[in-house]
Amino acid sequence: MIKQDLLLRAVVPAPVLAAGVFGGGFPPLAWATGVVYSLALVLLTEWGLRRSGRGAFGPADWITFARAILVGCAAALIAEGDFSLGWLVGLVGVALLLDGLDGQVARRTGTASEFGARFDMEVDAFLILLLCIQVSRTLGLWVLAIGLMRYVFVAASWTMPWLTAPLYPSMARKTVAAVQGVVLVVAVSELLPTSVTFGAVAVALTALAWSFGRDVVWLARHRVAVSHRPARIVAITRSSLRRPLGHAWPGHNQAA
Repeated sequence: MIKQDLLLRAVVPAPVLAAGVFGGGFPPLAWATGVVYSLALVLLTEWGLRRSGRGAFGPADWITFARAILVGCAAALIAEGDFSLGWLVGLVGVALLLDGLDGQVARRTGTASEFGARFDMEVDAFLILLLCIQVSRTLGLWVLAIGLMRYVFVAASWTMPWLTAPLYPSMARKTVAAVQGVVLVVAVSELLPTSVTFGAVAVALTALAWSFGRDVVWLARHRVAVSHRPARIVAITRSSLRRPLGHAWPGHNQAA
């Protein structure tokens, strides 16, 4: 069963990602992006399963895996550069609609796990980064700060382990996280005038910086001695495993 699970994870992404490279005659960069992403997806999920002591995906993990493939298709399109925005918005839209479904399935089937929560959050984070890359082509490289902020936070936690301590529940944090996705999808669609889009993305970035800053200050004030094994420190809490439907993007340190 475990071998079948690995084989399926290795085989499925290839044709789907290939089909995701629409138009443009399958340029080399898009192909390369699809291949690298497919390999990374299979290898990282296998590593994550082994590290968590699990042998195979649960039902919710397959939903997250499907979302990850859609995100890979979006990555190939963005790498291609010359594509219809409708395809990208469609892929991202479906990926976002599926978000939350995996958590709901995990709860109803009793298969919620640290691996599943981490997998879900990493897919979300990478999707946000991809959207930032696309938007930065029209608004400037400063937009990348939105997608990179969490990764910088995680990198900082390697030298400051107290940043990996669980955060308190916050509706403001969830709202700010959700706003990033909504604003970036609208920006990618190019439905609004550039000046309006610029202002909206700038406000989203400001809100995100405030949210991160507030949490860093809170973590600093409540600093505790922790080990140097982030997986044990963060140990995604039961509350984070029971993420409410619609919480589309990860918390700042839940997957550090």
